[in-house]
Amino acid sequence: MIWTTLTVPTPSAWVSVLVVLADLIIRIVVLGVIPGNRRPTTAMAWLLCIFFLPYIGFLLFLMFGNFRLSRHRRQTQDSVNIRIVEGTAEIAKQVPAYDGPAWINSAVELNRNLGYFPALGGNQVQLVRGYQESLDAMAAEVRTATDYVNAEFYIMSSDSATENLFRELEAAAQRGVRVRVLFDHIGSLRVPGYRGMIRRLEGSKILWRRMLPLLPVRGQWRRPDLRNHRKILVVDGRVGYTGSQNLIEPTYRKKHNAKIGRQWVELMARLEGPIVGTLNVMFATDWSSETEENLESQLATHHWNSFTGGVLCQVVPSGPGFVTENNLRLFNTLLYSAQERVTISSPYFVPDDSLLYAITTAAQRGVHVELFVSEVGDQFLVHHAQRSYYEALLKAGVRIFLYPKPLVLHAKHFTVDQDVAIIGSSNMDMRSFSLNLEVSVMMIDKDVVKQMHEVEEEYRSVCRELNLEEWVNRPILARYVDNVARLTATVA
Repeated sequence: MIWTTLTVPTPSAWVSVLVVLADLIIRIVVLGVIPGNRRPTTAMAWLLCIFFLPYIGFLLFLMFGNFRLSRHRRQTQDSVNIRIVEGTAEIAKQVPAYDGPAWINSAVELNRNLGYFPALGGNQVQLVRGYQESLDAMAAEVRTATDYVNAEFYIMSSDSATENLFRELEAAAQRGVRVRVLFDHIGSLRVPGYRGMIRRLEGSKILWRRMLPLLPVRGQWRRPDLRNHRKILVVDGRVGYTGSQNLIEPTYRKKHNAKIGRQWVELMARLEGPIVGTLNVMFATDWSSETEENLESQLATHHWNSFTGGVLCQVVPSGPGFVTENNLRLFNTLLYSAQERVTISSPYFVPDDSLLYAITTAAQRGVHVELFVSEVGDQFLVHHAQRSYYEALLKAGVRIFLYPKPLVLHAKHFTVDQDVAIIGSSNMDMRSFSLNLEVSVMMIDKDVVKQMHEVEEEYRSVCRELNLEEWVNRPILARYVDNVARLTATVA
């Protein structure tokens, strides 16, 4: 009688059981895997995603959960690091002493230990403020090139604003100068006119490569949102440019941006002296990762003599090729060292806990802290995630200045007291700390800081200061969107 009451499970019942088991297994496995070597906030964001949407979340984790570069790229970076340390051992001992606060020497030592480059004196620094002025200045430098031009930019576009620079690059290559160009594959692919730029490069004598290419049909696969975000131009090893600006016209070739008058506001630095050699090492490292060509002949370190006088500069590389988040550690160190004044300009300010504590602690111990950000950002989720931190910043005493819409303040720089200025490609967000390859230059010089303070004063003259009362009384829906966006920003 018992056997007659039993039924054989149907195929659909077995499928249901397997689905439940798979769901349970995924949840158990990720609990022990995801927290490893990740920030608690990042791990929690991934776990919430997977627990709410197990299969979709798990698939997204497989695609985006690993932020490390390929083994080959890491080995290339490690090899370069060893050669830099060996080749600059004597130079590092001769770093000129800075006649100022002792903590600056500590920051220099930190950068040397993490990024491997020594601080070098004898440099000249000129800040270039105008958007087209910067593009034209770089074109003029390329026109004088006699040996080589190395250009590396996150986004590159052939358009009306960059036409002059493109023509000079093509002309230089035509007359026998070795012109090498790197651009981020996905970063540039998203820009209208990408295929036209590729055809133009193919029709020239310029040597070019995509950085971090995502081409599965050619066996080139990686985490899709890893980016090489650096902006570097080196001409003959004598002059270099770096900063926030991409090689593209100021509306990023978007019809909507042109319609509403949205343009990007940038800041670049023109550098001369030994520091240009360290920028060139960064380019050579990235070029070798994409081409296997060794540019060792360009990189002799004997001309990196740490000359006295001039501006003391130090290049700080960062990104998934390093495990120490070099830019974040430097920023935190400077914030904790500041005694009088800190001014930060960042288009995307989405701090991790350590940076949030550092900046609010600085304000709470009496340092005058200012943050310049765009009134309305160009990226919806990042902009709203950034807004979710404003209340904590304002309550701590940080002054927030909103650059007027529709302009996007894309400049990335940072001054501390009267002594230190930072400029480069790095935002102050978790993407720039973990996922992007970035370059920053620390400049230790009162005159350079004065130049940058003048730029900051220009911002201040057009900005509107945000106050706490206004912010805490914003609509509930806006607060909700900000908080949801904040959760997505931690997934890195």
